[in-house]
Amino acid sequence: MSVLLEFSMFPTDKGDSVSKYVSKLIDMIRNSDFPYKLTAMGTIIETETMDEALGIVKKSHEILAEDSNRVYSSIKLDIQKNKSNRLEGKIASIESKIGIVNK
Repeated sequence: MSVLLEFSMFPTDKGDSVSKYVSKLIDMIRNSDFPYKLTAMGTIIETETMDEALGIVKKSHEILAEDSNRVYSSIKLDIQKNKSNRLEGKIASIESKIGIVNK
């Protein structure tokens, strides 16, 4: 099974710039064994199970809740049985049709 998790999470009580706090989440994700892509608007992670994906969300919230009274989260999931490597494969499928898409 492949679970693609796209999420953004940040404290709402820390002012305009929250990269100091979000970077803690990215460091935790970077140190996990899951493939991921950081984007300007969120992070996409591929796991093999729903529990693993939700575990990342839960751990992320715990990290931010240590220093924050309010945390905003936006979460999307795409779950597909009998698939793997979709984080790269979905991009490769488009690129096979139209060429390189990311500059």
